[in-house]
Amino acid sequence: MQPTELPFDSATMLAGLRTWVECESPTFDRAAVNRMMGMAARDLAMLGAGIEIIPGRMGFGDCLRAGFPGPKGNEPGILVLGHMDTVHPVGTLARLCWRVEGGKCYGPGILDMKGGNYLAVEAVRQLMRAGVATLPITVLFTSDEEVGSPSTRDLIEAEAARHRYVLVPEPGRANGSVVSGRYAIARFNLEAVGRPSHAGARLADGRSAIRAMARRIIEIEQMTTDDCTFSVGVVSGGQWVNCVATVCQGEALSMAKRQADLDKGVERMLALSGTVDDVAFTVTRGVTRPVWEPDRQVIALYDSARAVARSCGFDIGHESAGGGSDGNFTGAMGVATLDGLGALGQGYHTLGEYLEIDSLVQRGRLFAGLLATLR
Repeated sequence: MQPTELPFDSATMLAGLRTWVECESPTFDRAAVNRMMGMAARDLAMLGAGIEIIPGRMGFGDCLRAGFPGPKGNEPGILVLGHMDTVHPVGTLARLCWRVEGGKCYGPGILDMKGGNYLAVEAVRQLMRAGVATLPITVLFTSDEEVGSPSTRDLIEAEAARHRYVLVPEPGRANGSVVSGRYAIARFNLEAVGRPSHAGARLADGRSAIRAMARRIIEIEQMTTDDCTFSVGVVSGGQWVNCVATVCQGEALSMAKRQADLDKGVERMLALSGTVDDVAFTVTRGVTRPVWEPDRQVIALYDSARAVARSCGFDIGHESAGGGSDGNFTGAMGVATLDGLGALGQGYHTLGEYLEIDSLVQRGRLFAGLLATLR
């Protein structure tokens, strides 16, 4: 059966996807993430999957593993890898409500990456209804990707090692390309510790941690080059406006196309630790995503996807991309991985996040055809 013969329907898919999008699931809200996992578990159980809820750790939500055995039993198969956590706090629906406008559908997390997750599940549903045999399929939905997967990297790598292929329905590129590699990413925790004083009566006696952090932020972001970028995205400091702030904390991100460039960037960041004008500044390394570069296995997997796309009447390219995903881990392991197979759209991580409605059917057929083709 050709993918074009499968009865994907965008209206039906939107109706199902809406329940997922309106179940808000920000990373740091464990209960909210678990509600989303429960909803997805029910949908997958109705397809006949074997369901396993893997308890979360480090304060994060649970993970969901759903298995569909193939006709030959437990041979290495296909891992569909996605995350259900989003960057949008509960209540975002009030500002980014579900709405359809001019071929676009808006909602928190709809593009990154509930739309891709949903179309992947729909692809499995269509193949099962049509009686199309595939390799064994495992769906793994995780809970902390948006903060670098600190609690799930070991789970992801262990699962990937048992599979022949990994398909990641993260958003496709703006030009419709899929992702065959990703840049390396490192996170850092920043802390400035100064000296307190009364900001009105004894201002000169104090040493402001906020002021020191502000100077360091400028210094850090000016380190950006074409080879390695640096940015500070989180800052918190002070308790009272009439007190010179003693402590200020922040988080920084660095990204590079090559691992060697990221390693140099890490060295530069760690070298910023020290004391200046009685303010101690400390940089500690957080979670890291390794560089993933395409190899022959990845290109062969892309070629299979491209053949499916052409059979459906369109074409796809492939490219390496910035912005990490859990595909960094599986690709760096040497497991054949293809990323960016999800919906198309723009504005993820913003209050303008949307997917292109037509891409649900197009990418759903691509995903289904790839699942049916791989051997």
